[in-house]
Amino acid sequence: MVVPELLQQIAFIKEIDKLKYIQRKTKLFNRDRNENDAEHSWHLAVMAIVLAQHANETVDILKVVKMLLIHDIVEIDAGDTFIYDTQKNHTNTEEERLAANRIFGLLPPEQKEELIQIWEEFEACETAEAKFAKAMDRLEPLLQNSSNNGGTWNEPGVNYEKVYEKKSVIKNGSTTIWEYAEKLINEGVEKGILKK
Repeated sequence: MVVPELLQQIAFIKEIDKLKYIQRKTKLFNRDRNENDAEHSWHLAVMAIVLAQHANETVDILKVVKMLLIHDIVEIDAGDTFIYDTQKNHTNTEEERLAANRIFGLLPPEQKEELIQIWEEFEACETAEAKFAKAMDRLEPLLQNSSNNGGTWNEPGVNYEKVYEKKSVIKNGSTTIWEYAEKLINEGVEKGILKK
């Protein structure tokens, strides 16, 4: 007999496959194809493992990886909001809260609560783990845009000030990585791929 918890977990696993179809504005490194949310989450998780030694504080890397693997699952329902969108705020929205409750609600109650708590911790960005996870989330598109002649930096309304503001949260998770990121932003201006 199949236990009910397994059926719930399988339903969740099938549901999150939809993350592979959520397209992001950023493109893969040196490519024309847009990245999807699943690729983004996987890449961030590996980045966190590789770069953990540069975190400002010692972090529970398993918790960081969990955050990065689940942080965008809500976009299955809420969609991906472009970080520089002028119409819709890129912060936690009621749409995302409803999505978190529905999607994580497919799991058994204990797992649902754990993943919602981890998702909320990432969104609040107050713990060392959340700050480092957020640093990874902001670093990856910066690396992509640098490799793609500006990429989304060429979108209307995106300029140095906006990029600098959005990316500066990297320093909360890693001052070392922020020094590198700040250098990339400034190089973008020098190369003419980011408007001042």
